[in-house]
Amino acid sequence: MIPMHKLVLAATVAATPLIAASAAQAEGEKYILVSHAPDSDSWWNTVKNAIALAGEQMDVEVEYRNPPTGDLADMARIIEQAAASGPDGIITTLADYDVLSGPIRSAVDSGVDVIIMNSGSPDQARELGALMYVGQPEYDAGLAAGQRAKDDGVASFLCVNHYISSPASSERCQGFADGLGVDLGEQMIDSGQDPSEIKNRVQAYLSSNPDTDAVLALGPTSANPTLQALDETGLAGDIYFGTFDLGAEIVQGIKDGVIEWGIDQQPFLQAYLPVVVMTNYHRYGVLPGNNINSGPGFVTADALEMVEEFAGEYR
Repeated sequence: MIPMHKLVLAATVAATPLIAASAAQAEGEKYILVSHAPDSDSWWNTVKNAIALAGEQMDVEVEYRNPPTGDLADMARIIEQAAASGPDGIITTLADYDVLSGPIRSAVDSGVDVIIMNSGSPDQARELGALMYVGQPEYDAGLAAGQRAKDDGVASFLCVNHYISSPASSERCQGFADGLGVDLGEQMIDSGQDPSEIKNRVQAYLSSNPDTDAVLALGPTSANPTLQALDETGLAGDIYFGTFDLGAEIVQGIKDGVIEWGIDQQPFLQAYLPVVVMTNYHRYGVLPGNNINSGPGFVTADALEMVEEFAGEYR
């Protein structure tokens, strides 16, 4: 149900749109985006750039908050603090439903509008009373990647999971296994987030499992050290390598023929669109009638020109 003050705003806009729009902008809407990412994860720079651009274009204040170490209990407290500060809306990831659903539902119950982005699902967003979901269904993306790899002759793989505490990360690995038609089993490793440790664990797995057909990384945090591991073991270009997400080193790997594809979930849209949607909802009472899937899309060597230009910034 739309709160009464929003119905009044919508009615006022219908009668005098220019005056209402000016009044709304003068109030200075504020939105807070909360992510689960640790400070060390550079992939989220694109999200930060997106909300900065959206805030400038929509003339609103947008703030980025995250748990420095990626601790989800810390993230839950950040959501509670964000809601208590009285913003017009919160945009948040839903990396773990069990840990984060309580604070998100409390924010909604307090009258703060919420959009779920990046992780979670449309069903979970609806259960929590969020306005909508903007993101990539992670299992479906993994499944599509696994089906693609199967068509390319892959039958076994290593999934390098650098954020194993997030269910969404494991969904990517499980989807890939299901796409191949094999059991995930011990083909997924907890690599941690230290680049040297990731490289060592990838090399150790491939040394113990020399018949592994493919490697799947879940983003730049694991893909970049994996590139080093493959280079040092002489497997670069010989073993099938796919990864989620993009970044400068991933794009170069695709260009060099070492990485087959990167799965682009378009994080720019995941952060940019919620700011635009919320601002227009609060000013004019308009809202898209459905959730927005920002991915998956496969980036290969055939379509790199613009991706390469903006990798790590807007792609």
